[in-house]
Amino acid sequence: MSGARTAHALVFLLGCSALALGVCSASLEHGEAEYYVAAVYEHRSVLSPNPLELSSRQQALELMKQNLDVYEQQVMAAAQKGAHIIVFPEDGIHGFNFTRTSIYPFLDLMPSPRLVSWNPCLEPFRFNDTEVLQRLSCMAIKGKMFLVANLGTKQPCLGSDPGCPQDGRYQFNTNVAFSDNGTLVGRYRKHNLYFEEAFDSPADVDLTTFDTPFAGKFGMFTCFDILFFDPAVRLLRDFEVKHIAYPTAWMNQLPLLAAIEIQKAFATAFGVTVLAANIHHPTLGMTGSGIHTPLKSFWYHNMDDPEGHLIIARVATNPQGLVGTENTTSEMDPSHRKFLKVLSGDPYCEKDAQEVRCDEAAKWNLNAPPTFHSEMMYDNFTLVPVWGKEGHLQVCSNSLCCHLLFERPALSKELYALGVFDGLHTVHGTYYVQACALVKCGGAGFETCGQEISEAEGLFDFHLWGNFSTLYVFPLFLTSGMTLDTPDQLGWESDHYFLRKRGLSSGLVTAALYGRLYERN
Repeated sequence: MSGARTAHALVFLLGCSALALGVCSASLEHGEAEYYVAAVYEHRSVLSPNPLELSSRQQALELMKQNLDVYEQQVMAAAQKGAHIIVFPEDGIHGFNFTRTSIYPFLDLMPSPRLVSWNPCLEPFRFNDTEVLQRLSCMAIKGKMFLVANLGTKQPCLGSDPGCPQDGRYQFNTNVAFSDNGTLVGRYRKHNLYFEEAFDSPADVDLTTFDTPFAGKFGMFTCFDILFFDPAVRLLRDFEVKHIAYPTAWMNQLPLLAAIEIQKAFATAFGVTVLAANIHHPTLGMTGSGIHTPLKSFWYHNMDDPEGHLIIARVATNPQGLVGTENTTSEMDPSHRKFLKVLSGDPYCEKDAQEVRCDEAAKWNLNAPPTFHSEMMYDNFTLVPVWGKEGHLQVCSNSLCCHLLFERPALSKELYALGVFDGLHTVHGTYYVQACALVKCGGAGFETCGQEISEAEGLFDFHLWGNFSTLYVFPLFLTSGMTLDTPDQLGWESDHYFLRKRGLSSGLVTAALYGRLYERN
């Protein structure tokens, strides 16, 4: 296992800083000769005033036209900046909160691009009920760029089909990709629906890719899919995709699953570029888009401005970030040398809340902070408070033990805690998680650890690590004001996955290792 884990190790060489409103930009690394210009648009969609009421096709088209008009404006703005591709969010054209019946007038008929070669803009009468597809195709031509968007689609089915719904049609939450000449080159139907009763999940998982002349192969998936093996991980594993177009309608959930937080973590963990376009409805907690490479991010998160935002960035066609974990002792950071010493022969005795397993560190165990339980992300975490200016903490749950080796330049009055969870998450989805999390608590009491906060002052130099049972570990790293930071190093060492950081630029909100055991869902 150790050798396989080493092959997946990552080192982070460059971060980026954020502007006051959460817009981040960074310059291209020296030596990157091949790049393309990407754009994502966080869209404040015009919503149906009553999505439960049945409307006519014409009424539905009139509402969707308002959103498509904004899309076209953003395509032309991106074209002026030389964009090669633009990505729009999930639900950005038709909205949300429909029933299966009330969304029907908003659905386009969707032929498979694998079976049919079709340019909707140039062949508008080939299929009925394709007005939205036609408009998107024409935008791609007008902007001379690849375009990825999300819409609702329909597909008639026969009673002989055992999966055919009673109303005689499938309804899908669908991403489409158009080339710069308007040809439909990709279709992805969302597999992992998030309480979307208006839509069906396809019988077989779509593993959708499309080829571009500027960056090779792109893959597509949508929102909640990012937390599951199919299609996200399989797409990367089986098709060697290095770039992901990711429409999403994500409601932020701190401290571990804010939109920009999981987007960046996915890009970092897999060494890919993620073009993530979120919907913009701050009153619903929906904001957070970005262009994320393994080493840097260009992002937007804004809970105050009611309007949408266009992000444009130049990114490498071959994203770099996957390296080995070999450690050079000549220039090794002293804290990392200490971490390796602890890992190889822990001078601190392993303990849990009830039992000391060795005698050499009795004093440390007697002075160890108390363990407690608190709800985080609807899960029952086991935690220990992080007290003092330096120390080594451990907390365990089931088979997972999490460790924190830390120093603090200065103490703050804030309470921080190290938490662990190893179990099945069952609220708003069911999936197995192993997590080690260093978080700022919402107040002075233990019961506030795990609450949603976004501002912090506490600074740490630290190593965070755990004995994860999965190779799929996502590094979550969020600092004060909803800004992203970049670890100095992370990867596998002696069958433990670790994250290292020194010199935070702002207060720490969350540093976590979020492991997914897909086979235990």
